[in-house]
Amino acid sequence: METAQALARLADYFETMTPESVSRIGDYYAADARFKDPFNDVRGVPAIGQVFHHMFGQVGQPRFIVTDRIGGEGGEGSEGSAVLLWQFHFNARFGLRERQQRIQGASHLRFDGAGLVVLHRDYWDAAEELYGKLPLLGSLMRALARKLAA
Repeated sequence: METAQALARLADYFETMTPESVSRIGDYYAADARFKDPFNDVRGVPAIGQVFHHMFGQVGQPRFIVTDRIGGEGGEGSEGSAVLLWQFHFNARFGLRERQQRIQGASHLRFDGAGLVVLHRDYWDAAEELYGKLPLLGSLMRALARKLAA
């Protein structure tokens, strides 16, 4: 499978992911694939599936919106590399209130010749996108950012 086709297929999977569809993650990831983000570094389909099951259990109404696809070169029988740019929308409870949140990030992906992900590395700024939105910690982080800004 060509990398561009595998990338489009994976992007569609993420945009339509549900708690039930996590069980099909092996249709998109190689058996020994590696997944890394700011909180996880796991290998293998069961562990990667657990990361997404955990996501559905921890936040309300999670959904991914793919905003851009970059790369996708590589042909039949070759390993291809690509990047997905995305927004992750979810509801999170802070104190007594639940608020809608959005995280912007990028996923570096490497596909094998069969179009399965062998490497998935997420890049996003946890300090800005998550910690900075927490009531007490956020004000401290903003004060620190002002102090360090040129």
